[in-house]
Order: sequence, then C-alpha cells, then structure tokens
Amino acid sequence: MATTADFKNGLVLKIDGKLQQIVEFQHVKPGKGPAFVRTKLKDVVSGKTVDKTWNAGVKVETANVDRRDMTYLYHDGSSYVVMDDKTFEQVELSQDKFGDAARFLLENMRVQVSFHDEEPLFAELPVSVDLKVEHTDPGLQGDRSTGGTKPATLETGAEIQVPLFIETGNVLKVDTRSGEYLSRVNN
Repeated sequence: MATTADFKNGLVLKIDGKLQQIVEFQHVKPGKGPAFVRTKLKDVVSGKTVDKTWNAGVKVETANVDRRDMTYLYHDGSSYVVMDDKTFEQVELSQDKFGDAARFLLENMRVQVSFHDEEPLFAELPVSVDLKVEHTDPGLQGDRSTGGTKPATLETGAEIQVPLFIETGNVLKVDTRSGEYLSRVNN
C-alpha cells in the first residue's frame, strides 16, 4: 500500500483489479479546500490512458513490479526474444510489449522489461539511441540547419524526419519515446 505522497512516474497501481502505471501526476493545493493529486494513468495491458483525481493522503494498492535488465537478441517474425542478463533465461515478447519503440531495436541492445507475477508487462528501450542513416535524399544547395526536414531511413528500417543537412551514413541520436531526431553524433 502507498499513499498519494508516494506517487512517482512509473509506479504501478492495482485499481479495480487492473494494473495502471502512473504516467504523470501533480499535487494541487488550492487556496480553499483540501489538497488533491491529479494523475494520468496508463492501463498496462491495453495501453489506454485515463485521468484520475485522488484526495491527498488516500491509500492505494501498489502492484509488485520487478524490473529486469535484459538484452534484445533477435526478432523471429512474430515475437521479440530478450535474454535476462543475470540468469541468461530467454523470454519471447510480443510487439505490443515494446509499443512503437520496437522500430528502433538493434540486436544486443539493452532493454528493461517489467514483470508482475513472472508475467512480462512491458519493455522499455533507453530514452535515446544512436542509429546510422541508411538512406536519405541529398540536401539542396543553400540548406540550413534550421528550417525544413526530409525523411531518412535508419539501420533498423524505421523512417524519421531529419533536418536537410543530414546525409546517408551519419549517426543520429533518436528519442525512442517520440521517434524524433535529437542530434547528429560525431563519428
């Protein structure tokens, strides 16, 4: 059990028999009336998000979630195979466990998989990854670092929008949560 004072992003709660992860929360102390906590919760199984407001100090049941560091090995067409770094046990995960971030997976990449009662809930990639540009159209004379964008295909097959000055062969830092270009990495 935890109170609203123990809330933090990533905490998994058990609400009405469902596992809900706190995406974001905000403690609010209005001028009049009692304090309360406004939260955005994501259903761990379905991925749906809901907003919920709690009175300050309310006790909430937390779920026992075990986060394990694992290494992504390969994709076999229907599932993604990861290996526990400590026990060397291999686990098959469906794409929905990774969500949209699966398009940035490279072999031997470190990922964190969350388990509840030995059942995998979801997997998270590092916040940013360095990926090589496999193909992008050349920029035009007079292109600037600010301004337009163009599509680029990365070594994982993912396509993202990049600034016009990016060339084939550049290594880019990409945000795995949003799929956005962050910066060019010096090789």
